Amino acid sequence: MNVKIMMARAVPLVALFLAGCATEDTELETPKAPGDTIRFTAGRCFGACPAYTLRVTPDGSGILEPEKFTAVPGPTRFTVTPAQYKRLRASLLPYRPPTGTEKRIGHGENCTRFATDMPGYTIEWSGGTGKVTRLDFQSGCMDARYGRLRTTIAAIPGLMDVEKMLKAPPASTR
Repeated sequence: MNVKIMMARAVPLVALFLAGCATEDTELETPKAPGDTIRFTAGRCFGACPAYTLRVTPDGSGILEPEKFTAVPGPTRFTVTPAQYKRLRASLLPYRPPTGTEKRIGHGENCTRFATDMPGYTIEWSGGTGKVTRLDFQSGCMDARYGRLRTTIAAIPGLMDVEKMLKAPPASTR
C-alpha cells in the first residue's frame, strides 16, 4: 500500500483518537440516594476572587469546574461524606426557595445597602422532580438580614473540603 494513502487514512483516525482523549467528563452520575444534586456557582468579581462551579450529589460525588483564579486547571472530581452533604443541605435550607421556583437577592430589588465589584453566587437544587430550584445572590448586598446567608456561602468551600483547589498559586509561580 502506498505510504501517502496509509497516511491519509491514519491522520483522521489519530485525530479522532486524540479528540476522545481531550474531552473532559464533567457529568456526575445520576444519584441513587434520595436528595438533590446541589450546584454552587461563585461568579467573578472585580479582582482575583476564585470563580468556579461545584456540584455534589447525595451519593457523595462532587466535581469542581474552575473558571478563573483557582488552583486546579480543569474539572476536578472529589467526594463528600454523607455528613458533609447533610450539613451543606441543612445550611442552605433556610435560603432555599420553594421547589421549582427562583429567588434573586440583588441591588434595586430587595437590597438597600449595596457594595459594587463583589461576586454573585447561584445555588441550584435539582432532583427527581425535574424542576430546578434556584437562588441568585449578589454578595454586594450588605443588608443585615442577609448576613447569615453571606456567612453560609463563605463556609461552603471549607464544608466541602475544596479550599485547596480554590487558592490560586502566586502569580510568580504560574
